[in-house]
Amino acid sequence: RMRLYMHDVIGGPGQTAIRLIWGAGPPHASMPGRAFGDTVAVDDLVTEGPSIASAAVGRAQGTYMLSSQREAVLVVAITVALTSAGGPYNGSNLVIAGRDRVRDETRERAVVGGTGALRGAAGYVLWRTAKVWSEIHMALELDVHASVPATADDDAVATE
Repeated sequence: RMRLYMHDVIGGPGQTAIRLIWGAGPPHASMPGRAFGDTVAVDDLVTEGPSIASAAVGRAQGTYMLSSQREAVLVVAITVALTSAGGPYNGSNLVIAGRDRVRDETRERAVVGGTGALRGAAGYVLWRTAKVWSEIHMALELDVHASVPATADDDAVATE
């Protein structure tokens, strides 16, 4: 289990999220300025606490797509790349995917895989908006509940 904070900055000089595709669908009634099909790429800082000044532990890289014509719903595909500050998970990745009803307090995503020390990870993430710093910067809490299968190397060490 780990708790991480992803800093999504949608504008300004420190922008980490950019709209790649302007949806061709109709304007979205519940998300002004957005349209069905809008797709955003992210390269967000991941920290150990909700403050942007907290220790950096990696980057969250991937996409969001406005996937509902009626509700504020995104489809999210994110890889959390853990860096040297990630402790035992340094150089490992965690792959997260799922549906995000953005107005719900807590949203659940699936952990669909991982690499390195997190190879084959499976589980879920409870995803919450932890702090809204401004209209362009928010911190998202990722409360990760996942397990990693034993590998052949782990089995060999256990039997020696």
